[in-house]
Amino acid sequence: MDTDKKNARIIVVCGSPRKNGNSSLLAQRMGNGAASEGATVDYVFLHDMDISPCQSCYACQAKDSRGCAIDDDMQAIYKKLIESDVWVITSPVYWFNMSAQTKIFMDRCFALTAYVKDAFRGKKIAIVMAYGDKDPFASGCVNALRCFQDAFNYVGAKIVGMIYGSAMNAGEINSNEELMKEAEDLGKRLAKINR
Repeated sequence: MDTDKKNARIIVVCGSPRKNGNSSLLAQRMGNGAASEGATVDYVFLHDMDISPCQSCYACQAKDSRGCAIDDDMQAIYKKLIESDVWVITSPVYWFNMSAQTKIFMDRCFALTAYVKDAFRGKKIAIVMAYGDKDPFASGCVNALRCFQDAFNYVGAKIVGMIYGSAMNAGEINSNEELMKEAEDLGKRLAKINR
């Protein structure tokens, strides 16, 4: 048996203000699938945290930088991101793109390389989204997916899975068992990412 193979450490970054919203429920089902295969799953609910927008001060990019100059809850998230093998980013679609909470998180990830030079290189990323329209194009979900693809491609991370589906009212996604099963199966695959 290869002793270098270990169960994945997964951070689930939830960008919905509703813990029982549709994207959050998809993420929980995905996390349950991952946990069932032995992964360690840590959830971060951005809406519950004090995270300021990026100030474009570039302190994180300065020579001998000690990291992001903003002293808020994002500091704890940086550590979790660095320690995790897989990041799962979840968001509802708000006004044709990711939620504001998710966008602030994405912008603040700019400072991550101040903590570890190649913090993004080789990271495995999964995206989980829910939208209210009937399809990902009319809803704007594709705008968010493209944003994630472009950003993570730029920094050398790899998107290894995407789950997204339509549901308007909180909890409605639970009635789409096929999609929920896809989320669970994605979680099981992510758990085995290091094997």
